[in-house]
Amino acid sequence: MSTHDTYYVPHKAVWPFVGTFGLMTMLAGVANYLNGSAIGPTMMIFGLSLFILMLAGWFALQASESESGMYNHSVGISYRMGMMWFIFSEIMFFGAFFGALWYTRNLSVPWLGGLGDGPGRSTNLLWQGFEAAWPTNGPADVGGEFEPMGAFGLPLLNTLILLTSGVTVTWAHHGLLAKKRDQLIKGLIATVALGFLFVGLQAFEYYEAYHEMGLTLGSGVYGSTFFMLTGFHGFHVCVGAIMLSVILFRSWKGHFSPENHFGFEGVAWYWHFVDVVWLGLFIFVYLL
Repeated sequence: MSTHDTYYVPHKAVWPFVGTFGLMTMLAGVANYLNGSAIGPTMMIFGLSLFILMLAGWFALQASESESGMYNHSVGISYRMGMMWFIFSEIMFFGAFFGALWYTRNLSVPWLGGLGDGPGRSTNLLWQGFEAAWPTNGPADVGGEFEPMGAFGLPLLNTLILLTSGVTVTWAHHGLLAKKRDQLIKGLIATVALGFLFVGLQAFEYYEAYHEMGLTLGSGVYGSTFFMLTGFHGFHVCVGAIMLSVILFRSWKGHFSPENHFGFEGVAWYWHFVDVVWLGLFIFVYLL
């Protein structure tokens, strides 16, 4: 039990190790799947299952500790600092992929096309006759024929869905602060539904890209950057929707108050971060 002068420190925490092992297994499964190994899908499903188990177990433990009064003000500050650093690390994570996209599109492709040729420097020698254009499937059509993904249609619809979900989670937050439990629950239901709808539509977009447009991870640098950026973002939306589902369940149970609701607040921060990243994706991946 925490008091004003004592700081609660958990003992024998196993969930971080379960989550790390699950993520490593899932990553290894993706690598095996991309290289044609039959065990890849099984490893992916097993790793994802462990990750979801970790989320459920860790959230249940945190909820029980919070509701039993183990956390004091100092613990709350630690939670907020930890969440801020976590979101900062996520910004750096996506920043690396955005940087790779910018470098490829604005520097590498023009250099391959001969930009900057001059005395003592002829980048055109790297691949004679390569035309610098974006999107590209690589020199000599190494990625095969494909159709680039347009910005309008499903991508625009998903943008509207995710922006709307940011409004509904904010509305739910205002309901919590105003002690309107009904508004809190309705806002969370709408946010969770919109989040999973986004994931479902993105899965349909991927299916259409692979089977109708010839756009795959192997479609040169455009295909790889497109699926890496949108795929990692989609995974973050999945995680966010799962966390919001936990918050919804806890709200049904009567958890959270205007004075003590960082569990809700932290997930809301994460969800707004996911919204902002998608806006960047929509502009730099789909529109430009």
